[in-house]
Amino acid sequence: MNVLVINAGSSSLKYQLLNVDTREVYAKGNCERIGIDGSFIGHEEMGGEKQIMEVELPDHRTAVNHVFDILATVDQPFQGIGHRVVQGGWYFPESKVVTDETLGWVREVAPLAPLHNYAEADVIEVCREKFPSVGNVVVADTSFHYNIPERAWRYALPRDVVDKLHIRKYGAHGTSHRYIWRATNQFCGGEAHKLVSCHLGSGASLAAIQDGQDMDTTMGLTPLDGLIMGTRCGSIDPATVFYLQRVGGYSVDEVDDMMNKKSGLLALSQKSSDTRDIESGANAGDANCQMAMEMFFYKTSQLIMQMAQAMQGFDTMAFSAGVGENSAAFRAGVVDQLAWMGVKIDPAKNEERSGEVRDISAADSKVRVLVVPTDEEYMIALDVKELLG
Repeated sequence: MNVLVINAGSSSLKYQLLNVDTREVYAKGNCERIGIDGSFIGHEEMGGEKQIMEVELPDHRTAVNHVFDILATVDQPFQGIGHRVVQGGWYFPESKVVTDETLGWVREVAPLAPLHNYAEADVIEVCREKFPSVGNVVVADTSFHYNIPERAWRYALPRDVVDKLHIRKYGAHGTSHRYIWRATNQFCGGEAHKLVSCHLGSGASLAAIQDGQDMDTTMGLTPLDGLIMGTRCGSIDPATVFYLQRVGGYSVDEVDDMMNKKSGLLALSQKSSDTRDIESGANAGDANCQMAMEMFFYKTSQLIMQMAQAMQGFDTMAFSAGVGENSAAFRAGVVDQLAWMGVKIDPAKNEERSGEVRDISAADSKVRVLVVPTDEEYMIALDVKELLG
């Protein structure tokens, strides 16, 4: 079965056309800088060279229409379309086929992820209009986390407020964490029982997964909570928001923008949100970059122990996503913080590069440490096949 997977970000749109049975990728690409000057589309077919096309992309509707024009030249029809939706709220404890009702739900919960859900809803509408006979499926990033224990998802706020406004821990990156568990379990021959899944990219989160069941995660009501990220501050004293407004004179929107887009590694390093730039700066002696890395390693290791507590221990941890898969220095920095409890990696194995799952543990490590390239598109395609057949 051929499936088109679409992932609409706040100013981007990624797509991939693949066969879910053979995992062959016929075409994939990305629309970048949507709504911003200098927008373009990068497209490649059958693993060939990426072609860059400069094109005006004022909004996501325009972008996805360009994608369909490009895919018309690819001789591979698709039988289903899967949509990655960042926030499923209380409506999507699992993936669902798109109907008028379920599309309305995507918009209803959009205030929890306004930069993403509205864009994806627009894209879904275009897909339904353009291909009325092709089914669409919503795969929410929050679904995998929805059934974590109540002690993990509930906030200590008045119950009437919580119930009325649906306030709880929703998490994010659930599709990636679900794939990381699947790949880890296969690689370990079913011997991985308590996994700390580390999705470390510009956006970053951890998940505690015990025999396939998610027990806790680091992102909360929104993707701002948890780890220090590229431009997000992660967990801080919530009263900081009030202080910035009352004493600093910042508006709600200004604080929101500051914490989501101007904080994190960017603010700490005063150089970049990209870990490659920060690592380069640190190696050159930049004290701010060095502190950014030190804080990232410290805070990440702290939260790894929180995830371990959710499972009463852990036997495996897996690094994934842009930073987790590609930065030997960041992997080593995090693991070094856990050396006191016997977590160790082999330096030579850690420096190796591969597109496959690999074990980088030291021979005497008490916890197995893996690098697992994530594949959210494949997980989304699997859900499309299951629901549309």
